[in-house]
Amino acid sequence: MITLIRIELFKIFRKWRTYIGFIAIGVLIPLLQAAFWFEGSTFLDAALNSLKAQFLFSGNLLNGYFLGRLLLNSLFVHIPFLIVLVGGDLLAGEAAAGTSRILLTRPISRFQIITSKFIAGLIYTFLLLLWLALLSLGGSILIFGRGELIVIRNQILIIAANDVLWRLLAAYLFSFLSMSAVLSLSFLFSSLVENAIGPIVATLAVIIIFSIISALPVSSLEAVKPFLFTTHLDKWTAFMNKPADLSAIFQSGAVLLFHIIGFYLLTLFVFLRKDILS
Repeated sequence: MITLIRIELFKIFRKWRTYIGFIAIGVLIPLLQAAFWFEGSTFLDAALNSLKAQFLFSGNLLNGYFLGRLLLNSLFVHIPFLIVLVGGDLLAGEAAAGTSRILLTRPISRFQIITSKFIAGLIYTFLLLLWLALLSLGGSILIFGRGELIVIRNQILIIAANDVLWRLLAAYLFSFLSMSAVLSLSFLFSSLVENAIGPIVATLAVIIIFSIISALPVSSLEAVKPFLFTTHLDKWTAFMNKPADLSAIFQSGAVLLFHIIGFYLLTLFVFLRKDILS
């Protein structure tokens, strides 16, 4: 199995589309960091303008922790597109290239083929998010230093400097679980068609539709929302509560894991029944 995973990783990383996500993140984050280096204080002053009359803020509020959380929050909505570029091609790419028939005639089981491709896709997802974490969090800490994390939402939360790093690292790890659900869905669609464009479009369409349903303030949909994986994609933000809402985090993590396993099993079911001559 390890050899198969290595082969699948080689297939993934020999394609130029695999590097689109790494390049996009590698270009965009330094640009945003440069912008905050020159104008970050103006941004922070504008965000805290209404509170400065009542509170006195001191210390290094524009720090690496603040940028790490802000960049994750800003880019997170766009990361699924970078994930499905690879996930949608894992099986459909073989069909489009005409190599599926040859692959299925080799002395390895279909279970091994699906599992090795799925694990390779998860490894790609992890590496992309690790790259995001290294640049957005690690790079921002090197440039802007450390300090208290100020969280501006419906209320203002200030988290002590010695209580921030584990929260952000946990948030990035949870985001891997979220994006694994996206990868799993695109992997499922990839098993149904013979063109990588279809799984990409279908996955993004499902995410958009489910996200709209999750956001609509309609009482008749409240019973459905907890079961949609899109409802839980951004639950990494619960680590930024004070204290961290671990109950909500574990519940959302369980829902995402259920979807990941479910999409994988559906893909396996489809592939096991696939006509080798088609």
